[in-house]
Amino acid sequence: MSVATRKERVEAPTGERFDAQAFVSEEGGPGILLLQEIFGMDEFLRTRATLLAEMGYSVLVPDVFWRVERNVSLAHDDAALQAAFGYMGRFAEIPRDVTTGDLVAALAHLRTIPEVTGPTAVLGYCLGGRLAFELAAASDPDACVSYYGSGIAAELELAPRVTCPVLFHFGGSDPYIPQAEIGAIGAAFAGRTGTEVVVQEQAGHAFENSFAPMFSDPKAAAASWPVTVDFLARTLRP
Repeated sequence: MSVATRKERVEAPTGERFDAQAFVSEEGGPGILLLQEIFGMDEFLRTRATLLAEMGYSVLVPDVFWRVERNVSLAHDDAALQAAFGYMGRFAEIPRDVTTGDLVAALAHLRTIPEVTGPTAVLGYCLGGRLAFELAAASDPDACVSYYGSGIAAELELAPRVTCPVLFHFGGSDPYIPQAEIGAIGAAFAGRTGTEVVVQEQAGHAFENSFAPMFSDPKAAAASWPVTVDFLARTLRP
């Protein structure tokens, strides 16, 4: 299936506009808002967006870091990792209601794209995994997939506001997300229909990013991705 890409401009609640990249097929399909890791709008995100579009989804990748610096796209070596932590630190200084407002606007924009012909989900990795959770609490996506979202355990007061099906992925050996935090997230959503917590016990952080040698875990990625594919099919193509 051929995939077309184009730049979109999203209007933030504060009036400014920021970039987003659309990945769509001619046939169109349900929409997915794809949220970045701390490396920015990098090769991993573009590859993942293309794959999802080839599967029949219409994908929008917003420039999450735009209030810090526009269109950040980093490599995956040690120097880039340190730069990414710097961007993350500056991003964390922005009030959460502002950054969440940007994502709510991006979700609304996704729903205006002509190729979006069904329900919409948010899917995020690392930083984007936490942002996906925050967006699910603040707005109304039809589904949420959160990969190894650092910081979610500190925001579990938001859990009751999440009403859509949620799939959480974690690595059981993630140095940034202790087992106790994974357990707390599972407990907060215990008994909630449509919520799944999947742990790749031997995996660390960012295990699905094959472009980052310091994180990539092909075995864990091969186990986790089909779970996501099935979840998206069940929630967006009932």
